[in-house]
Amino acid sequence: MPARYPLACEITPRDVWLNRRALIAGLGAAVAWPGAAQAGLALPEVAAWPHSTDETLTPFEVASSYNNFFEFGTGKEDPARNAHTLRPTPWTVTVDGEVETPLTLGIEDILARFPLEERIYRLRCVEGWSMVIPWVGFPLSRLLEAAGLTSRARYAEFFTLHDPGQMPNQTSGILDWPYREGLRIDEAMHPLTLMAVGMYGEVMPNQNGAPIRLVVPWKYGFKSSKSVVRIRLREDRPVSSWEARQPREYGFFANVNPGVRHPRWHQATERRLPDGGRIRTEMFNGYAEEVAHLYAGMDLTENF
Repeated sequence: MPARYPLACEITPRDVWLNRRALIAGLGAAVAWPGAAQAGLALPEVAAWPHSTDETLTPFEVASSYNNFFEFGTGKEDPARNAHTLRPTPWTVTVDGEVETPLTLGIEDILARFPLEERIYRLRCVEGWSMVIPWVGFPLSRLLEAAGLTSRARYAEFFTLHDPGQMPNQTSGILDWPYREGLRIDEAMHPLTLMAVGMYGEVMPNQNGAPIRLVVPWKYGFKSSKSVVRIRLREDRPVSSWEARQPREYGFFANVNPGVRHPRWHQATERRLPDGGRIRTEMFNGYAEEVAHLYAGMDLTENF
């Protein structure tokens, strides 16, 4: 059965939602929403990020029920249905490889150590749909700086949890598990690159990548690894999971580029969920002013 999206009359207006968030911040209360207790986590105080997009938010009900997370199934509704088996606590993230001080931090330590911001970013998927989501997180650069990069750190490689008991579709052969992704070090250190621990003011739902995930807003969504357990800094370029599986369709850079045609999907326009119709896809997902300089001189039809 296809996903049932909320009607316009059922969606909380954005100004009302933001006023509710402002009220909570004004009270100085920690953000602890339904689901946080089950996860054993609560978000501390979250600051608003002044550079967020002002586009209409995708309803939480859509963003949390229409997902790509192949560890829980290949259908868009499979993650919401199956991700209850994921245990987001206890959880640790290791930063190692070409670093001066390898780190292993528990998720509670991460929440306490890195100040959180709420950033409203676009998310564009290679299949031709997009959302606008208020992520809660902190710049990845702060975590990498805490470990101290060596001069040989040219790439960051991200590993998702590998545990078929928690992620049942890892018994399938659709990918070579664990899920791996990579960024060039200048991309990883860019201030837009986020380690997200929540969305819509709540701790991250399991199906969206609990308890901590990567968000790289100018790239297609498959670059933003979910349920991250390890970040390895390395000198040589890693091969990401989808690049290894289908290199003609999924390049290493995966920058949103309406001029590069995917073999199976049209990239010049996108379907804004839930009912925004088709809109023109913007270069770098609308973040060209911030990130285009990273690729100066590169042929982005060859380096896709």
